[in-house]
Amino acid sequence: MIFLAPGSNAPLVSQLVASISLAINQRQLRPGSKLPSIRKLSHSHKVSHFTVVEAYDRLVALGLLKVVPNAGFYVRELAVNGVYEMPADTLMQPSEFDFDAYLLLQRVFQPMGMEVRSGVGMLPEQWTDNEGLRRSLRGLARSVPSDYSGYGVAKGSAKLRAKLAEKLIDNQITAHPEQIILTSGASHALDLAVRYLVQRGDSVLVDEPGYHNLFLNLHLQGAMLLGVPRTRDGIDLVQLEHLIVQHRPKVFFTNTRLQCPTGTSLSLAVAHRLLQLADKHDFLIVENDIYADLDPSGQQALAGMDQLSRVIYIGSFSKTIAPALRVGFIAARQELIHELLPLKLVGGLTTSEITEELVLEVLLQGRHRKHVKQLQSQLAEAHDAVGQRLREMGMELFVEPGAGMFLWARHPQIDDSTVLATQAKEKKILLAPGQLFMPNASAVPWIRFNVAHSMDDRLYRFLGEICP
Repeated sequence: MIFLAPGSNAPLVSQLVASISLAINQRQLRPGSKLPSIRKLSHSHKVSHFTVVEAYDRLVALGLLKVVPNAGFYVRELAVNGVYEMPADTLMQPSEFDFDAYLLLQRVFQPMGMEVRSGVGMLPEQWTDNEGLRRSLRGLARSVPSDYSGYGVAKGSAKLRAKLAEKLIDNQITAHPEQIILTSGASHALDLAVRYLVQRGDSVLVDEPGYHNLFLNLHLQGAMLLGVPRTRDGIDLVQLEHLIVQHRPKVFFTNTRLQCPTGTSLSLAVAHRLLQLADKHDFLIVENDIYADLDPSGQQALAGMDQLSRVIYIGSFSKTIAPALRVGFIAARQELIHELLPLKLVGGLTTSEITEELVLEVLLQGRHRKHVKQLQSQLAEAHDAVGQRLREMGMELFVEPGAGMFLWARHPQIDDSTVLATQAKEKKILLAPGQLFMPNASAVPWIRFNVAHSMDDRLYRFLGEICP
């Protein structure tokens, strides 16, 4: 079924890809079939382990295979001549906050001139997928300029949306490409959700602590923010239910996995209970899952549990490819997508087809999966090292997730981390004080540490001098 031609000039990787593709298209390998293990195929066809790995990676990138953790490679169920089918009956027809203080904090703690940047929210440049981006840029340079001279497609690149639909299926979220809108990053996606869902005076649930840019957006929209405390298992369900009964909110904006700033994720029990409460009290959930690719556990998203019934799902490529590639997306029920689309068009017409094509090329190269695995490993090592050094400084860690970008820590004898961050700035060290992440901008002792930027000895010398 899988053949190689010893006398052929074609590379062995290309021969394997072509042979397996042909077997899938001719139904010799049927959807759901398991392929031979890397070791078995390498031995049976007398090729190197690396040849098989690269061939399988290319087939995953082409959408013909999928990876099942700890089980192997399988023929993708939806890969039927590259065409997505969706039941006809599911297709819908077009039918008082102190801003000065808050903005001052934003200016004071910006990273310009800082030599140690523990407080930033992105990965070091050398940790991003620079090689994949370079390859994509070279490929795009060979394109016909007229291909990108128009405004593009309202929902975003059809090819990238199809690729995203495959990716979501791998995460157990069933979404047709028409249920996906591409955005200029996750912040743009959140802005569309805020403008669609929230009116002045509405009660809105948010993580406490949580994403500061979202808080500012909601305040500008005139919303009343209701902070749901983060816990080691995700969120405080008792407080959540109290807020629901008292205020009857219409939406909960939450970062479910490897959350910024705490690094916490919703446990399975908490996630199920949250969905039950959303159904019982009739509110929507906007799930900001931008750190999904950094999670080696493969935890199921809320959107996968509820299949986009009450969940609006947001993702992004900025964390794993490059922050400058402002490409994010929203996946939701078809009728919600239909109503979000005019807001996207009014706010900025279409999104950049060029950057969307760059992202697509990175995903199709077949190397991005290896990059993500390497990134997960680098972050795990950084968590171990930074967690140990912070404890040596006498600091308490909220949780130790061992994955993602952040640790949330405090010193038991410091009440206001903003004071500590101000002192750090004088040493050209950027810290992110907890006040930035509180819905009401209240002072707290906690600090967000980006583990990838927190391995510099200068940070710990400063903490050793300052902390009691």
